[in-house]
Amino acid sequence: MHIVLETDRMLLRRFAEADAGALAALYGDPRVMRFITLEPPSLAEVQAEILPEYLREYDELAEGLGSFAAMDKETGQMAGRFSLKPASSYGLTGGTELGYRLYPAFWGQGLATEGARALIRLAFEQLHLDRVVATMMADNTGSWRVMEKCGLRRVGTFYYPDAHLMPGAEHGDYVYELARSDWAGQVAHLR
Repeated sequence: MHIVLETDRMLLRRFAEADAGALAALYGDPRVMRFITLEPPSLAEVQAEILPEYLREYDELAEGLGSFAAMDKETGQMAGRFSLKPASSYGLTGGTELGYRLYPAFWGQGLATEGARALIRLAFEQLHLDRVVATMMADNTGSWRVMEKCGLRRVGTFYYPDAHLMPGAEHGDYVYELARSDWAGQVAHLR
């Protein structure tokens, strides 16, 4: 098991081929994917496309970047997936993109904030990255509140060309960001 990061309640580790079923269950849950896609990927898509891409990224990206399984320390269960990698989502221009998805059983416990803060700290303190960015649907109040708790600020709103296809997308998507210099100021203020 290749552990990338440890928080108070989670271990973030690299995915392995054996994680295909758990990852497909996460991505197949309509509650998890509500603000992401109308058609969640199947187990076959996770096995053939998504998981192999995650595994390839470990060789292609710098150590500490990629998508990681979040393991609950107390139970050993997979709580979800966190990611930190070069920004590629629609609406973003540069930076390193922060993302996460948690199983509903782990919602409301502060794990998204805990994991996001740990990845932001990794990005700035160890990887010396300049800017962490994220996007989420405007209707996804829980996610943008997590970003704000982590010190990211909303810097824009964009609209997908086919926004009418996804319920809530007509309200747009938010872009959040945090520069290393701003983060350093926040950390100094907390000391």
